[in-house]
Amino acid sequence: MLVMLTVSLGVMASDSLRTEQPEKELSWLRRTIRGFSYIDENYVEPQHYNWSVMAQATYTYDYYRLSAVGDNSQSVSFAPTPSFKVGPYFGWRWVFLGYTFDLRKIEIGAKSQRQEFDISIYAAQIGADFYYRRTGSNYKIKNVKMGYDIDTKVLEGLPFDGINVGITGFNVYYIFNHQRFSYPAAFAQSTCQKISCGSWMAGFGYLRNSIDFDHEKLEALVNEHTQQEVRLDSGLMFSNVKYTDVNLSAGYAYNWVFAKNWLFCSSLSLALAYKKTKGEVNKNNVLGFDFGNFNIDGIGRFGLVWNNTMWYAGASAIVRAYNYKKSRFAANNIFGSLNFYVGYNFGPRGRYKKKK
Repeated sequence: MLVMLTVSLGVMASDSLRTEQPEKELSWLRRTIRGFSYIDENYVEPQHYNWSVMAQATYTYDYYRLSAVGDNSQSVSFAPTPSFKVGPYFGWRWVFLGYTFDLRKIEIGAKSQRQEFDISIYAAQIGADFYYRRTGSNYKIKNVKMGYDIDTKVLEGLPFDGINVGITGFNVYYIFNHQRFSYPAAFAQSTCQKISCGSWMAGFGYLRNSIDFDHEKLEALVNEHTQQEVRLDSGLMFSNVKYTDVNLSAGYAYNWVFAKNWLFCSSLSLALAYKKTKGEVNKNNVLGFDFGNFNIDGIGRFGLVWNNTMWYAGASAIVRAYNYKKSRFAANNIFGSLNFYVGYNFGPRGRYKKKK
């Protein structure tokens, strides 16, 4: 049985800057924290409660495509078995802790090398994602192209344990129209968007992607199932590749309030990324390769929420795409998660106690 721990921080908007205590008596730290959470209550309804309980189901997916660009244009695509996790969450103000189980691994004796840890911070002005993923080696071949007149469909769906991927990274972004547009309303359920509104965003990020690849095992598998002698292009004959990705991003997000208590959010950011890639080729070519260049990456976020301040339910998805392309070698990586949740808020805060 695989047990996953997920931590999600949703920084809730404060009760606005209205307070009985004069502003000058507030400490610098408190003024700074309140500044990050300040909202225009004509557009956004603040959080009314201190506590929350939530049940969430999470579906995660990863996809990798490695290709050698040349006369033969060979490529191979892999995807690990998707995980489907469920579990309870408990929140106090702006901290949510969850403990989830992978339903695909509940059977007795099942083992998995998969490890995932995600932290998301949603405040009025800023947001951040931190992620650590080790997918293990439970991959299946999705598609193979050898550049020859060879039928490779027989390879689709076959298990392949010759690839192991690790991803570590973070994204930090600033929301310009933060007083009227609320990211937490769509992804942290800590505010409610009253009027449809959008905002431009800008940020930066870092990614470290490591791929261990047994090209000899892949070549043997291709030859065995196609009954033909196939040689991999030299661009695919590596044992390990590490990508370092540093990027600057810009994008736009829009909250559409299409009915009372309902919200749909769509967000897309494109990033200009500088990638430095190091790899070890096969033992017959110890020099390997080392190159860096600029590419375009992307992050998409989508959320559908019903929230009446006490009860809430909805779904959200985050999809990340990272690309590298050079004349000799190319890699594409897409990974993301889809969440379904339902929750209940309780313990009214401050000025909302008399109204409950």
